[in-house]
Amino acid sequence: MPDDGYSLREVQRMLGVSRSVVEKLIAAGCVSPRGDRQDWRFTFQDIVMLRTAQALRVAGVSPLKIVRALDHLRKSWGHEGSLTGVRIAAVGDRVAVRDEANRQWDAETGQLLLDFDPKRALGNVASIEAPRAERAREEAVELFRQARAVEDDDLDAAEAAYRKALERAPDFTNASLNLGGILVDSERFDDAIAVYRDALHYQPNDPVMLFNIGVALEDSGRFREALRSYELCIEHAPDFADAHFNAARIHEELGEPTKAIRHFNAYRLLQRNQ
Repeated sequence: MPDDGYSLREVQRMLGVSRSVVEKLIAAGCVSPRGDRQDWRFTFQDIVMLRTAQALRVAGVSPLKIVRALDHLRKSWGHEGSLTGVRIAAVGDRVAVRDEANRQWDAETGQLLLDFDPKRALGNVASIEAPRAERAREEAVELFRQARAVEDDDLDAAEAAYRKALERAPDFTNASLNLGGILVDSERFDDAIAVYRDALHYQPNDPVMLFNIGVALEDSGRFREALRSYELCIEHAPDFADAHFNAARIHEELGEPTKAIRHFNAYRLLQRNQ
């Protein structure tokens, strides 16, 4: 990671989270970027919290419940590094949290839950494990930061560091996204798609990953496959504006104006509502 942190644009590219959700989490104190509103800079820990919020939003939890739950979680578990190992999941329209002692709580109210079924929520679980929780994760985070720092000057070194990070933590989604971005930029589209699809094993139906697969497929000229990936992204995240925009362009290119107009209209509506 650069010394000055991630910009809002980088956060949105990595996570697909809307500016409005970011602003609500900032207002609630869940994330505290440096700088003024025009030039926010986010830490790695901020990224982890925002990814958690986005996973819950995709699972169907309302933004208000997400903000309340994460605020309560931060206040209740965020002292002395006790977020290590804590996991949260969407269970219906609630947010549930499981701590290191395997106790289950309603994250919004703090009430103990007796009927939490981890199998039911498996697909929607988002980890907020601290990077120091285990040695491999710690090494992966450091490699990620090294890669991010040299990405603008030495793509080969950055690629090697991202790959090493994924060897240590194969579920490190941000490393997968950044590595895939390097591969797409160097027109190694099949390699990028393979990296993204590997990441889907750990975050099934992740809309950001599906979107990036679509970009790689589109850039390689496989428009129908790209369209299917964008459609899957939209299926799991109907408010993913850029997926609607890209789907509209492809439908237009393929001579399907009615479908293109539908996606363009969805894109414009989402942009107005942000």
